[in-house]
Amino acid sequence: MSADEISPTEMDQMARDHVWAHSLPWVDVAENDGLRVFARGEGAKLWDIHDREYIDGISGLWVVNAGHGRVEIGDAMAEQSKKLAYVSAEAYTSEPTVHLAHKLAEIMPGDLSRVYFCSGGSEAVETALKIAKQVQAMRGFPRRYKIISRRGSYHGMTHGAMSLTAVRNEAFFGPFMYGVSHVPHPNQYRSDFGLEGEAADIMAAKYVEQEIENQGPETVAAVIGEPISSAAGVHVPSPIYWWMLREICDRHGVLLIADEVINGFGRTGKMFAIEHFGFVPDIMTIAKALTSGYAPMAAAVVRPEVFDVFTKQEMIGMGHLLTFGGHPVCAAAALKNLEIIEDENLVERGDEMGVYLRDRLQELCSHSTVAEVRGLGMLNAVQITSDKATKGKWKKDSKFPKRLTALLMDRGFVTRVT
Repeated sequence: MSADEISPTEMDQMARDHVWAHSLPWVDVAENDGLRVFARGEGAKLWDIHDREYIDGISGLWVVNAGHGRVEIGDAMAEQSKKLAYVSAEAYTSEPTVHLAHKLAEIMPGDLSRVYFCSGGSEAVETALKIAKQVQAMRGFPRRYKIISRRGSYHGMTHGAMSLTAVRNEAFFGPFMYGVSHVPHPNQYRSDFGLEGEAADIMAAKYVEQEIENQGPETVAAVIGEPISSAAGVHVPSPIYWWMLREICDRHGVLLIADEVINGFGRTGKMFAIEHFGFVPDIMTIAKALTSGYAPMAAAVVRPEVFDVFTKQEMIGMGHLLTFGGHPVCAAAALKNLEIIEDENLVERGDEMGVYLRDRLQELCSHSTVAEVRGLGMLNAVQITSDKATKGKWKKDSKFPKRLTALLMDRGFVTRVT
């Protein structure tokens, strides 16, 4: 039986029988009569196999920045696959991969310029962790292996990345990577310190330094954080928070990793979110909108002083190798995607549309459960609370997030409620 001969009902059943949904509890899938199967997309819209139309309110998963249905990206991938579909990244590379590395070096903030290609965001974070640890050891500090992350953050679901992440499921996957500790996230709405505004962010930054000192600066390799954390609630910190972290890390010899996997490539109204805050990390991770989801590709990008360590010691390379790192077809997709983003001024467009979106979302604040709207560009959140006066949280066993997500989906709006 060909794919064209399969009815939508049969396709739904095949999905129920054979596709394993990532993360979603299977009980929830069963309650919703299986997985929703999408058939096509155009711009910000999706259609399922029953030809129902939806607005993709979360851009895949903060991925499809250039929009669905970009035939030119598919064409670029097809042309490259005819010329050269694969080459090992161990000691070789390809023309589109070289062009992409050069292009990324051009658009990166500051002097970030050396690119280690991967396949996805979790891989990019794992790569950044290994770079940080190996660089510290090669600089003569083998005891610097600890990583400081932030509570509520998301950095991926491979084992090392999950060690940094809020959603840990320790009962199933622990013990996690040794040497990881977590500090409070900057949160002006519900600060861990009982503070508001910039004062809350300053205290959160001071807490990072306190944790470095508690762990022993001579044992800490790196601090990692998203410039604007999606999983933690899209809390936009004051610039002083990142200025302080940059100074603290420099003073203690700790590397600073900025995770731009979600933030990057125009999502926040700048090409990269760190541009809002005026700092340059030692290592930056990118993925998702690097190709707008048309092909799996990611990277860890470092400053010259980080890479230079590898140029001064013979017989020692980066202890890391990924089969699909720098894949030629994925690189072709990324190059065409970046061309679209630049030619159509999508970064500036995202900034303008973000202002409009937040203005309209502010109208929801008259509702008894909507506390505030926040974000930058097209990365935004609506804070829903059980009590505005007390900023009450929903109970952990509440089905409210799941019910609201399903209700919005039924009304043709794909988004995420957490």
